Amino acid sequence: MAAFLKGDYARLWLASGMSSLGDGVTVAAGPLLMATISRNPAVVAGAVFAQQLPWLLFSLFSGVFVDRVDRRLVVGAVSVLRAVVMTVLAVLVWRGWASIPAVYAAVFLLGVGATLADNAGQALLPSVVSSEELPKANAWLSGIRMVCNQFAGPPLGGWMFVFAAALPFGTDAACFVLAAVLVLSLRPRPSHSHSHSPGGDAAEPAPDATPAARGTVWQEIAEGLRWLWQHKAMRMLAVTMGLMNLTYGGIFAVYVLWARERLGLTGAGYGLLLAVSAVGGVIGTVSVSGLEARFGSAALLRAGLLIETLSHLVLAVTRAPWIAALTLVFFGAHATIWGVVGVTLRQRVTPSEMLGRINSVYMLFSMGGAAIGSLLGGVIARSFGITAPFWVGFVAMTVMTALVWRLMTPAKLAAGREPVATAV
Repeated sequence: MAAFLKGDYARLWLASGMSSLGDGVTVAAGPLLMATISRNPAVVAGAVFAQQLPWLLFSLFSGVFVDRVDRRLVVGAVSVLRAVVMTVLAVLVWRGWASIPAVYAAVFLLGVGATLADNAGQALLPSVVSSEELPKANAWLSGIRMVCNQFAGPPLGGWMFVFAAALPFGTDAACFVLAAVLVLSLRPRPSHSHSHSPGGDAAEPAPDATPAARGTVWQEIAEGLRWLWQHKAMRMLAVTMGLMNLTYGGIFAVYVLWARERLGLTGAGYGLLLAVSAVGGVIGTVSVSGLEARFGSAALLRAGLLIETLSHLVLAVTRAPWIAALTLVFFGAHATIWGVVGVTLRQRVTPSEMLGRINSVYMLFSMGGAAIGSLLGGVIARSFGITAPFWVGFVAMTVMTALVWRLMTPAKLAAGREPVATAV
């Protein structure tokens, strides 16, 4: 581990941890702030939708931008801008001026930044480590995000909010600043770099494309859409993840009200409930390489479908915090393993100069599904009760699991690694 976590990867890893810690603090504090402003489930869920809406609006355009510029600068600059947004929100909360439109605007801007920074970070990684190290690198990145975002951040955010409502948002701003400093200290890399040095640091290749050789933004977006849709494995994973996040988004949008009304948790208890899935995330991080070597990617993806389906059912019926917590441990492990398997495959089969666009299409399905789900979740909870989104998620996941089960076989995943040729 000491030999692996060094150099530019170590700085990227720490930067991811810092930004994830800030986000984790806000994951708990944001819904708590909304719950103090309104008890309407649709209004509370609206904040989640506002943060995820940019994935529907800008994800494809962000992918083109990420493929055209130094991805290191994208992550660093966006981190600075997000720090500014969170500082403004912290001041509004401190002065007692926070309102629903102000919170919606702040989280919307954070979401716009995420469409750039998250994409650029994933596209940057293959130029920082070798192809052979990608599974381990993705696992450790996923692990620190899980620990900081769901284990350390949420309880800290819940306690901070109780102590001083503005404090968690100011802390998030400081974390973004530190992340920007770390990322900007990385060695510059062209966005279309293909080669790797033996130590994991990318060599400095000459650019293989020039702005004059590029098509229009719309042409590049179409190229990314076409490439992913004609790649069988990528298409299946993108659509499946979109539908999974559609159901999960509906549930997460009302988590804070569900935890309060069904489980009887306080603000700090809600933060701890969010944190326990990070325990599963750590388990997933340290075990994913061994599990994939023993059982294969297809078996892990199928197991993830079952875990997600059963998680919706258990959370729909339980009133016991410990049962909910145990369920989220299993869910956290599944989410980490699924994420590592999916992103590693995507990074390995996608040409480097297209990684931003392919990531953007994948994230359009993934985050777009969560955005639509969060909007629907609030409406469903308001109309049919706080557990209704969980029941809808269980039924939808049961149907989807039955439909995609036969597609998640080793043969079909292997066949999907060769994209279909397109006419030029």
